[in-house]
Amino acid sequence: MSFNLDTFIREHVTFRDQSLLNYDLTKYGEALTSRINDKSVLVIGGAGTIGSSYIKAMLKFKIRKLVVVDINENGLTELVRDLRSSTDYNVPEEFITYPVNFGDRVFEKIFHQHGPFEIVANFAAHKHVRSEKDSFSIEAMIENNVLRARKLLDILLVSPPEHFFCVSTDKAANPVNIMGASKKLMEELIMAYADKLPITTARFANVAFSNGSLPLGFLERLQKKQPWSCPLGIRRFFVSPQESGELCLFASVMGESGDIFFPKLDEQRDMIPFDQIALDLLKELGFTPDICQSEQEAKEKALMLSAQASSPSLSYPIYFFGSDTSGEKSFEEFFTDKEILDTDSFINLGVVKNSKKRSITEIDAIFDRLNNLFETEHVTKAAIVEALKDYLPNFEHIETGKGLDGKM
Repeated sequence: MSFNLDTFIREHVTFRDQSLLNYDLTKYGEALTSRINDKSVLVIGGAGTIGSSYIKAMLKFKIRKLVVVDINENGLTELVRDLRSSTDYNVPEEFITYPVNFGDRVFEKIFHQHGPFEIVANFAAHKHVRSEKDSFSIEAMIENNVLRARKLLDILLVSPPEHFFCVSTDKAANPVNIMGASKKLMEELIMAYADKLPITTARFANVAFSNGSLPLGFLERLQKKQPWSCPLGIRRFFVSPQESGELCLFASVMGESGDIFFPKLDEQRDMIPFDQIALDLLKELGFTPDICQSEQEAKEKALMLSAQASSPSLSYPIYFFGSDTSGEKSFEEFFTDKEILDTDSFINLGVVKNSKKRSITEIDAIFDRLNNLFETEHVTKAAIVEALKDYLPNFEHIETGKGLDGKM
């Protein structure tokens, strides 16, 4: 059957006929053009959903050079094929991708060889709450989200760009999981450099059908004739992939150093439960939900579905469950009650203007403690959480002893 994912996102997830950023992009079109055209751009983590969407938003303008770095070699290959096969983008003559880690020594060689860059944007991050399984996964998360970002900042000090952007998350506002806490720590890290480099960031909603997301997982399970599973009552704000790229583009070149951008979304109008998306998607794909009472029942019915290949069923097994995993926040927020907001400068974007700025000495102390913990032979998840709480007083970790890797 004919199914258009972009149309589904507009009609059933964001409920917006045009991009949330459309008015701001139009209003500030001349300023964007003057700050982007003929610039040399470095994008780190550019093969992911947000990074690639940022690149596509950037290539609506006419930049001089584009260098993209990502550890996902296959993702970079698809990015190149996608851009080269489209007529929608102004791909510069100097366009090169590198499948390397931005924390590796070879990255510094790339940076110095291809620089200087006027615009640098970093999207490399652990973004899933499920990544806080144990001390090993947590160490890898903090290494990627925070410690490598520090090394990148020090590299940029040698050859400062006109604009540096490092993506954050809504989960950094009053964090309840280690991923959100790591991003809050990343925010405080970059703010410590905000008087030395022109730095901005953005907190924003779930990106609908992004890589690794639950909604995209629905389509992948369907392709493999596997059952769906979905939490009940978990409501989230959503932006489309296009909107995520445009939001980050806008934040990366239009903000003042230290600004944290966020989308103006309404809790009643724009917060959508995952179970509603699942049911709407099944209907759009021509199925009725076959609601199951357990994972086992759902898997058994999926097996029966596979056996009916010659006469496919019009129902599809789905298991709804109550959320009981560690770090799961029941609601989303983009700012705290102690943050000063600018909601007037932009039409559909707000800006946090007074984010906490620690000294480099404080940052060094935090990093030393974390590094010492990671060097301990039997460091525990609880010990890492306690260390983060000492530096992030609003970090209220939710620990249930259960993780998403234990579910379908």
